[in-house]
Amino acid sequence: MRTTGRPDPAPPGGPDDGGSPPARFVGWLGGLGCAAAGYTVFQFLFQVLPSSLDGEPAKYLIAGISGLGTGVAAWLAAALLRARARSAAMPPAPTAGARPQEPGPLPGVFNAAYETLVGQVTVVDDPGVGLLTGWPHSLGESPSRPTPVGTAYGLHIMLDLGVPDGQLSTGDLVDTLWRLRLPDGGWSARSQGAEARPEVTALVLGALARAGASRERLAAEVARCTAAFTPELDRAGRESTHVLTTVLRGLLRAAPASAVLPRLREAIVDGAISDPGRAHLRCWGYRLDPPHGPPSPLHTAQAVVALDRTARVLGESAGARAAREDGVRWLLACPDAPHHGCLDLENLREEVRRPRTDEPARHEVLNVRHFTSSWVARALLTPAARRIAEEDGLEAEWRERLDGAVAAVWAGQTDGIWTWERGDGTDLRKPIWMTYQGLCALRAHAVWMYQPVQPDH
Repeated sequence: MRTTGRPDPAPPGGPDDGGSPPARFVGWLGGLGCAAAGYTVFQFLFQVLPSSLDGEPAKYLIAGISGLGTGVAAWLAAALLRARARSAAMPPAPTAGARPQEPGPLPGVFNAAYETLVGQVTVVDDPGVGLLTGWPHSLGESPSRPTPVGTAYGLHIMLDLGVPDGQLSTGDLVDTLWRLRLPDGGWSARSQGAEARPEVTALVLGALARAGASRERLAAEVARCTAAFTPELDRAGRESTHVLTTVLRGLLRAAPASAVLPRLREAIVDGAISDPGRAHLRCWGYRLDPPHGPPSPLHTAQAVVALDRTARVLGESAGARAAREDGVRWLLACPDAPHHGCLDLENLREEVRRPRTDEPARHEVLNVRHFTSSWVARALLTPAARRIAEEDGLEAEWRERLDGAVAAVWAGQTDGIWTWERGDGTDLRKPIWMTYQGLCALRAHAVWMYQPVQPDH
């Protein structure tokens, strides 16, 4: 939604309010226009200079130089006044000891999200696995038995918000995730049945690692996850940009020394495609193998975030860095506008289809929804993104696209909870993963925006 309004009036008593005679004179002179002021002086001098100055050429020369000088002086004076007016219109910078500004809306959003999650946490005494404390896939579901996906994202949110009181124990959430582990190890989404899937397993392992689970206990599950995530055993998962980047991000937290991480990174780099529509920059589609699908802002952002995190843990080869930087440049090259509602930020839905191991003729279908603007914001907030923009002279484009993505993220929430509004007729209206991704993007942007008060020396 666009809003329009009249500009704020100029502050009273400003330097260009015409209150002093010099200001009124310079304002009048600048108002004539530089050329007009210069020409006026030229005509005046030409009329009054005596003819004894070696004839007409001398009069032209003196009057012309004087007029040109006056024009330049008028332009400089007007420019100075405009600069002083802009400076006066800006709020003063905070100084040490000054009264702090009113708080922004973000603390209220974080508090509201926390209260909602605490109020909707589900506690179920399961005869088979014991006491479960957590959340279903989506807030407000009924019945609302905790699931691995919902509880893992809820744990991530609690860790981000800091769990400010004792209303909720992260230890209970950790215990629940271990109790929800499948009999043969690993975790799966509820639509995937009793077979562990690497993207869900990596998500849970990443949350457990953040919460302080021991590396020894995680190691066995990491080994099961990586052993099953091969092109031979899970071809559909290895070809999916979403699945592979999800596994990579989770394992970077749970097993940063795993030997599989470099191979997963190379699969992402090799899966990049060239987009002739944006100067042949490399980007990503929904698949890492042909057919890749059309260039996708969502999957490009996911690849950029995964490659950025991998670079911080493992270092980076020249090829991986070039692919990641191309992905950032591709996002900056979005031709659509305005950027808070451009096509690059459109939410997406995709299906991951895998043959069922118990009945290969049939397929398991995982419906995945993507909060695109949150991923684009997170990709543009990676440390290298701004550096790339500065080096390429694209800092204005970077700020514009980042501001647009963050505005789109903000617009999707009400009291700190995000709602999926595609109108596709499903019951999953407030998926907890969407709230996590929204809060994560806003928090990262707020950290980037923070400007501490510098004390006077």
